[in-house]
Amino acid sequence: MKAYSFISWRFHASLMVLVTFVAVATFAGPPLICHTFDIGSAKSLPWVSHDWNLSGSETYDTSKLAADTTTILASDSTVLVHMETLRRATLYARKDPTAAKALFATLTGATKSARSSAPPALSYFDIGYLAEAYKQWLGKDSQNPAIGIDGYALVKQALQLRGSDPQMEFAAALITLGGATAEHQQHVQKALAGASADPLLARNLSSHFIGDQGQTIAQMLSNPAVARERKP
Repeated sequence: MKAYSFISWRFHASLMVLVTFVAVATFAGPPLICHTFDIGSAKSLPWVSHDWNLSGSETYDTSKLAADTTTILASDSTVLVHMETLRRATLYARKDPTAAKALFATLTGATKSARSSAPPALSYFDIGYLAEAYKQWLGKDSQNPAIGIDGYALVKQALQLRGSDPQMEFAAALITLGGATAEHQQHVQKALAGASADPLLARNLSSHFIGDQGQTIAQMLSNPAVARERKP
């Protein structure tokens, strides 16, 4: 009887490991990094890769990363443009620690400057979103200038200042994927509800995470069981 119980326990444990592996593998990478956001014809950082990642053929001068990124963010208040621009900036920042630090310092300084033209909500959003993107792509080593920063808390503060913004709720839903289920689902529901009046957000929610296979982004975010398994 004891031998049977041990074998049964080992079988169920192995099965749970397999289920968890499949659930995590479904996403194929950090959600803030490995999915290109549709921004239509809006301007963002230069990008020559046909995939989400750097191809190695980019010639972008990363010494201009902070200046170029902040210029783009200041010229367009569309949250999805900010998300895609900060995603590209994070990919460039990984190969240039000096640029990574300069960008984060510049965005942080904008919230402290009375001369900043950016709305307070977007300023907090940009810092919070970049901190979470850095966390997923730069990790916890010394090259990550956002270590110790709670990016999600800043995004929630931005939501309080901004009010109803389904695109920002979408960003918060991606950040909390694998986190607290109740908060995550609240962000998902608000993003889905707002998509009916926001064609750009609707296109992003109906897209697939990578390629044309698997769940759509909306389906991925709406599955709380899988979301709990996805921890960046």
